This record gives sequence, structure tokens and C-alpha cells, in this order.
Amino acid sequence: MNAAFSTLAEIRFGYGLSPMVAAPRSVDAMLARLAGPDVIATRFPIEGFRTRAAQERALGILRKARRTGGASAQTAFRKANRRATRDLIRDFGTSLIRPMLSPDGFRERLLRFWADHFTVAASGKGLRYVTTGYIEDAIRPYMTGNFATLLKSASLHPAMLIYLDQVQSIGPNSRIGKRLHRGLNENLAREMLELHTMGVNGAYTQKDVRQLAKLLTGLYYNFRTGFKYRAAAAEPGVKTVLGHEYGGLRGQLSDIHAFLDDLAMHPDTAQNIAHKLAVHFIADKPDPGMVQAISRAYLESGGALMECYRAMLEHPAAWQGFGSKAKQPFDYMVSTLRALGVEEAAVAKMPTRRLRQVFATPMQIMGQPWLRPGGPNGWPEQLDAWITPQAVAARIEWALMISAMYGKGNDPRDLARVALAELADPRLVAVLGAAESRAEGVALFLSAPEFNRR
Repeated sequence: MNAAFSTLAEIRFGYGLSPMVAAPRSVDAMLARLAGPDVIATRFPIEGFRTRAAQERALGILRKARRTGGASAQTAFRKANRRATRDLIRDFGTSLIRPMLSPDGFRERLLRFWADHFTVAASGKGLRYVTTGYIEDAIRPYMTGNFATLLKSASLHPAMLIYLDQVQSIGPNSRIGKRLHRGLNENLAREMLELHTMGVNGAYTQKDVRQLAKLLTGLYYNFRTGFKYRAAAAEPGVKTVLGHEYGGLRGQLSDIHAFLDDLAMHPDTAQNIAHKLAVHFIADKPDPGMVQAISRAYLESGGALMECYRAMLEHPAAWQGFGSKAKQPFDYMVSTLRALGVEEAAVAKMPTRRLRQVFATPMQIMGQPWLRPGGPNGWPEQLDAWITPQAVAARIEWALMISAMYGKGNDPRDLARVALAELADPRLVAVLGAAESRAEGVALFLSAPEFNRR
């Protein structure tokens, strides 16, 4: 069955159809919304990295003090930790509300795409409470600009430096390296090439990784002093990466910026970004012509991301093959809330403990703990990674709970027509009408393959 533009625009490129939000009717309309002001982020703010980092620093001080400070120090730490945890769960709730209500679903999907592309996991190393701030500051403002700007913002952000252990990397021949007998950590250099830009099959070697690791020395951050470039920790001398020379007798941050500008415009970077966009939004094995069209738009525009999005959306393959991608658990939950027409207050006023019970814990059981992928390569894209017996059972269980909360007043047949529009199979609608109760019919629809795919 052929789908209308607005139907696929919301299901494939957004978070699903909603009775409360008008769907875009053209590619130009989608891009105009994306290019316009970020209204939903202004309406529902999330604290930035600086605020969350100050909170983490204060927690660190209290954590250290409780070891020798007695009962009062223990109480102070527990109180501050509860407050930070409450703030984190509230950020999670806001992250649900934004796409739930937004008329710009494409922006919200791009946020999750780029946050995954530049993964920082919110676990360990003091990152639990600051990762939402990293996404808010380093990713969200730069998704519609130039890739080189986004690359520098994310790859050199303090959260990334901590996550990939760059703060431990010191030039062996630097003044600090000689004094402390410390050396390189190659994590950031490797992921910068393999994940952030050129891809696993990119034309780089281990020697390039090593040289880049030397170039990146000097980057440093801790929660007490903040970010600074430590020239005394930078490996001296020229570094040759991908055939080009950077640096000199004394390391400088500008050398790293110059390299990232060049790296952003490498043909392998264009190809990798194009392929990842097509895989995320269209199919696990995307149309090669589409990938080439996006890659060409990237290179011809100097890495302008809006031109890449236009090339993807204007390609015929963007509107074919419905159902080839699975909604990841976060997407599935948001699309459910949109389909049911759940209002802001239902989530915004939900106690934090209830937010965990209704959303965070079930999402983890479905296989996607909030902001905690297993590694820097982020979440898997393949359909069969998400549609497993255990994950499907978890979705069914959650569907039963959410339909009891929000679905009793919904005719499941009408829900199918709202959420799938002309893609609602008459046979599915008939089965929903035969359910013993409306709530059971709603749960049955939310568990249906048609609703769990895009």
C-alpha cells in the first residue's frame, strides 16, 4: 500500500503521527521547520553541561568527605546524590516530552542520531549526570550547520575527553610526560577516525591513529579546573596524519582544529556520514544511489548538513520500503505517547519514581537503558537487534501497562487509523475491533509489527 507523504514523514523521519500535531506535507516544509528556531527546546529546557558539571564536582567533594566525615557527611552526600538523580530523571522526562509534543519530529530524530554517532555513555567516570548536558550543548545547536563545526563541538567536548580517556593521554616526550613517565592513550584518536568520521573501512592506518593520538595530547579537562589546553603535555614535533603535517615544536589547539577541518572534508568521511544517515532513517542495507547522492551533496556543499538532509529526503528511496526498520525502544515509547495523544502534564507531573517505573525501567528491559549504550559505537541499527523474543515480550508487557493508563478511552480501531493512517491494514483493524476490551485492543495494536516498525 502506498503511503501519503505526511504519513511517512512522521513515521519514518519523526516520532509518529499524533492527533495533536499536524504532519509536514513536503520536504521543503520539513526542512523549513528544521531550519527555524528550536521552539520545543526553549519551551522545555534541559540544563547544560556547565551546570551539571558543577553538580558533579560538588558531589565529588561530598563523596570524598563522607569517607572521614562521619554521619553528617554521609547524610549530606546522600541528599545531594538524590537531588542529582532526581534531576537526571527529570531530564529523561523532558527528553520524552520534547518529541512527544514537537511539530518538528525530524529535528528530534536527528538529535538522537547525532548523539548516538558521537556517543558518550552516562555511566562511570563522573559522566552519569552530565551526559544530557553534553548532548544539549555539543550536539543540539549544531545539527543544522557544518559537519566540521559539529565534529569539533562533540569530539573535543569535555565529556568526550573523559569518556574516551583523552584526559589520561600525555605526550611521552613532553615536559609533563618526561617528568611523570606517562604516555599516549589512543582511544579518542581511534574513535575519531573509525566512528566519528572515516568509518571502519576508511583509508587510515594504525600509524595514522598513533600520530593523531600524539596530535591530540594537550587536551585536558577535570571537574575542578575545567577545560584547558596543556602545551606542556603536548607531544612536540610535527605529526603526519593521513599524509598531511600538523603541529611543530610546541603543540597548539589550533593544530587540532586544522586537522579536524581537513578530516571533515575527507571523501571517506562524506561516504561514512551518508551511509550512516541512510541506514538510520531508511534501511539496514540502504540504496547505494541514495548514499552516493548524500555523499555528493556533503562534498559539494563543504559539509553543510542541511544539504545532506535535503539529498536524503529528495531521493526516491527515502519514501519506499516501509517497515524495513524497527523502532528502537525510546522511539517506540515516544510514538506510543504521540499516537495516544498523551498530554504534557501526564509526563511532566509524574513523580520521578513513577517515571522510572513507567518508562526508564521498561526501556532498559527492552534493551536500551537511557544514554547507556555498551560502547562508543552506540546502539545497533539492525532490525533483528531490537525485535527479539525477549524484547518483544517486554514491549507487550509495557503496552499492557500503558494502555491501562492512557488507552481505556481509545477505540483501538480509531487508534490504528490515527497512528498508521492509510497504512492501517483492514485485517488488523478488524482484529482490534474483536478485542475483549478497548484497553486490550489498544495493547494489541501497540504490540503489532506494523506499529513497531517504520
